[in-house]
Amino acid sequence: MQPENHDEHCPAELSTGEPVAGAEAPAEPVLFYNETVIDHFTNPRNVGEIENADGFALVGDPTCGDQMKLWIRVEGGYILDVKFKSFGCPGAIATSSMATMLAMGMHIDDVKMLTDDDVVRALGGIPANKEHCSLMGVGALHAAIRDYEQRSSGQP
Repeated sequence: MQPENHDEHCPAELSTGEPVAGAEAPAEPVLFYNETVIDHFTNPRNVGEIENADGFALVGDPTCGDQMKLWIRVEGGYILDVKFKSFGCPGAIATSSMATMLAMGMHIDDVKMLTDDDVVRALGGIPANKEHCSLMGVGALHAAIRDYEQRSSGQP
């Protein structure tokens, strides 16, 4: 078997490290995550599952392929434990981690008031084109609370 000609399949900037003559700069701005976001992405808090959880949610963003599962344990109206598993970009994982930290120990009525802006502020900001990622964590929390309330009321 003959080795492939690398230059046939790779643009010159990938194969030689040199820019291609006439190549344009990327249309999208370069993404910069702050240290807090990077920390929550590389060391996400509250990762895992809760057996026999009081509430559960599975949410996703079809525009970017992110998906999250979230479990809550509630006692006396307060979130005593929250765990999540997420498949997504750094912004999605970091915002989901922060959302769970904010919700821990809060009354469910207060968690219902949490917004994606609250999560982004707690992280010290995220790039504007990644702000949609913050919706997943808050959306999962709200959905898990709805699931909990439905189960508690005995509704199917």
